[in-house]
Amino acid sequence: MAEQIWMLQTKRADFDGIARQFGIDPVTARVIRNRGIEGRENIERYLYGDLDSLYSPWLLKDMRPAVDILKRKLKEGQKIRIVGDYDIDGVCSTYILYQALKRLGGNVDYAIPDRIKDGYGINESMIRAAAEDGIDTILTCDNGISAFSQIQTAKDFRMTVIVTDHHEVPADGEREILPPADAMIDPKQRSCSYPFPEICGAVVAYKLVQALYEESGVSREEWLELLEFAAIATVGDVMKLQDENRMIVKYGLKKLGHTKNLGLRKLAEKTNLDLSSITAYHIGFVIGPCLNAGGRLQTAKLALSMFLAKDEETAEELAQELKDLNDMRKDMTEHWTAEAKVLADTQYRNDKVLVIFLPDCHESLAGIIAGRLREYCQKPAIVLTRSEEAVKGSGRSIESYHMFQKLSEVKDLMLKFGGHPMAAGLSLLEENIDEFRRELNERSGLTEEDFKAKLWIDVPMPIDYINERLVEELKILEPFGQGNEKPLFAQKQVRIRSCRVIGKNKNVVKLVLEGGSGMPMDGILFTDGIAFEEERAGRTVMDIIYYPEINEYNGNRKLQVVIRNYKFPFA
Repeated sequence: MAEQIWMLQTKRADFDGIARQFGIDPVTARVIRNRGIEGRENIERYLYGDLDSLYSPWLLKDMRPAVDILKRKLKEGQKIRIVGDYDIDGVCSTYILYQALKRLGGNVDYAIPDRIKDGYGINESMIRAAAEDGIDTILTCDNGISAFSQIQTAKDFRMTVIVTDHHEVPADGEREILPPADAMIDPKQRSCSYPFPEICGAVVAYKLVQALYEESGVSREEWLELLEFAAIATVGDVMKLQDENRMIVKYGLKKLGHTKNLGLRKLAEKTNLDLSSITAYHIGFVIGPCLNAGGRLQTAKLALSMFLAKDEETAEELAQELKDLNDMRKDMTEHWTAEAKVLADTQYRNDKVLVIFLPDCHESLAGIIAGRLREYCQKPAIVLTRSEEAVKGSGRSIESYHMFQKLSEVKDLMLKFGGHPMAAGLSLLEENIDEFRRELNERSGLTEEDFKAKLWIDVPMPIDYINERLVEELKILEPFGQGNEKPLFAQKQVRIRSCRVIGKNKNVVKLVLEGGSGMPMDGILFTDGIAFEEERAGRTVMDIIYYPEINEYNGNRKLQVVIRNYKFPFA
């Protein structure tokens, strides 16, 4: 396991002044500042912003021509095909656009590429199939901005093409290489002045629907019916929960609490989720993986069909199938992650960049396993699998290693690659694996300090300071996730009054702690309980990083701290 360094946030502001101004605790004011929120207007928006504070869709470049083209095509009854992608963002984007165009009377269908057969995004065979089917207009979502030759083919067939995407625009130096589409909505275009470009593909689609509905006289309520899908995609595609993303997720989760969508209700039942108290965590780690499992192991059309299901029986069958596929995916992931960890700990323990070849692993799992390895070793990790034509791989990186740039340095060893600082996808010939591993390690530029994971503490706060009001107030900062992490607090020299290990697998430690005033505070730690007791070796004092919460059980409410990390001071 990688070593963790505890780091304290040191951003400065007049915390007492902010607290007085907004009627909040100075601790909450510090957390808000730590999330990069400054100035009265931004703090107010962060605390009390609502859907009225979302940016206008008309600020997106090419929104006007896209809306005008679609209105004309709808009026003419032309055949429109939505081309999505096989992950959660692509599926939600496709659903949002399909429902909206159907609502407007459109002659519309959809196509989603097969992860293994087609690869990412629109391809030439899909365009030829569209031409054979007499499709007049292709509308992409969550893909298309880099599909130059494919869209040229569509134009050669005299099709109209509208691209909606959120990915980086390919560039040759300062010059963007844009496909020859009739309209391109992507906030990452340099000439797009949208105030917050870090939105996912489904939010771009959602903005297009907002503009279309406005122009077509459809009520705002009908547009809001689709909000939960924009929220699911934002969390599932690991977008930063900042600015309007946070608003979309916050209010999308509320909508999800009483969703009318049969498929979502059935999936919640199958995964034992209470939709009325659903959080971003449940989307990221329960609902999202089920929706992605179809695209990984079978077809993404399963999730889309579940969303579109009109009767309970169909919705239930599809929800069960997705849950079963995800259970299978989890078992496969556990098996291959264990294999990868053994290789990382033995054959490649001295490597700075892990390149692990698992020839028989399903290629759709490579990214998940690379992410697990990255967390386990705090090293950049690339997992390679054998596919029909070559070896395919997926990489996950650490902050100090720009994966895309480093792969660019060894591009001659690969057949294809793409990505960004923290993740990448690639393919290469099997005979090049050893040289690829050697070159990446020789060029890594990483030091031992880079392999120490940083755990950031928001406020050093005695557990005696915690009260119900503060715990409830911290909930205003939700939803928590990427870019708006759950606050962490710390106290040194906390006294352990009592400690017991519980749970069938001995993986829960229940503690009674004392912070200094003599008042007891319940603590809970999820870890290997036996190993914890061995490490503790009878010591009665520990340093902790924690999050406070209210534990409700049988109608009783009690404060407790959930311990995220701990250290025993040297005796």
